[in-house]
Amino acid sequence: MLLPFLKENVIEAGCDEAGRGCLAGAVFAAAVILPPDFECEELNDSKKLSEKQRYALRPVIEEKAIAWAVGVVSPKEIDRINILNASFLAMHRAIDQLSVRPEHLIIDGNRFKKYMETPHQCVVKGDGKYLSIAAASVLAKTYRDDYMNELNVRFPAYLWYKNKGYPTKEHRKAIEQHGATEYHRMSFTLLDTQTKIQFE
Repeated sequence: MLLPFLKENVIEAGCDEAGRGCLAGAVFAAAVILPPDFECEELNDSKKLSEKQRYALRPVIEEKAIAWAVGVVSPKEIDRINILNASFLAMHRAIDQLSVRPEHLIIDGNRFKKYMETPHQCVVKGDGKYLSIAAASVLAKTYRDDYMNELNVRFPAYLWYKNKGYPTKEHRKAIEQHGATEYHRMSFTLLDTQTKIQFE
């Protein structure tokens, strides 16, 4: 059973990201503030849910949340500032857009860059422990999947509708055959090879 909050009697937002380990596409993050009486037995870490379950939960979260928002950092920004900083920036952008200002943040993972003067606490595997982080994980994942599905229409060779930009064998094979797109993260190791390949 996931816990409703870490700190009582404060406005607490849960934050999580999606797409950190991908070879292509933006990294997405979400921030969610849930009401104290929020209940949803189906809600869990998005990785433990099926695609159908995630998409069924998204409107429930959006309707019942006090506030929610999604932040995005582009592949070019990822290459410029590195994926760790990009993940923090995506979370900051999500928090920036919240219609209610949180008094405390709980972050999935073990590292975070302080957001203004708002106190925060990192929680390893927090998406499986706290409802607001789990809700953020569902929003970040589904909105990123929508984005990758849209990109797949333009670049069908990479099978992004299926791999969502993650480093599958099929994805790497497509990069080898067709080269990299403008949406690939050039600072990542795109091919499993010791030979350095120069992409145009």
